[in-house]
Amino acid sequence: MLSAAISFVLTAGGVAFAGLRAYRRRFLSATRWFAVALLPAGLYLTGLFPLASTIGREFADWATKLVLDPRVWTGIALLGVSVVLLVTTRWVGRRGGAAVEGAPERPAAAGPAPGRPAVAPTPRASGKPVSGKPAAGKPDDGLGDFADIEEILRKRGI
Repeated sequence: MLSAAISFVLTAGGVAFAGLRAYRRRFLSATRWFAVALLPAGLYLTGLFPLASTIGREFADWATKLVLDPRVWTGIALLGVSVVLLVTTRWVGRRGGAAVEGAPERPAAAGPAPGRPAVAPTPRASGKPVSGKPAAGKPDDGLGDFADIEEILRKRGI
């Protein structure tokens, strides 16, 4: 009986406040307040108040155990490790990790694969060979790593 009186008083107060908001031409706010004001009466009439009180008690018990029980902290740590592992594997999978799942790893071969000729490193378009040493006849100016960038800038006229 007391829960019925409280729920209907809360609903009446909410509807009155929604009416005040509508009187001040704040219709969006009035509609929101009216919707919230209907909740206590709806919860009472559907019989969900006992369920809400049970959920509230269980949540309070869980929160008490959270603070005092080391088993709960162990469970939280396991959940955290699980989330970190899932996020990490997703991130590595998107970056194209070292080995694709289900694909066999390649063995380290001493020579070229059968049926393929051995290919020597070829010089790049900048005239600098792949080995990192300057081309024959060109002095090393210390900017060998920037040769590719210079080439791109020169092509764009910058």
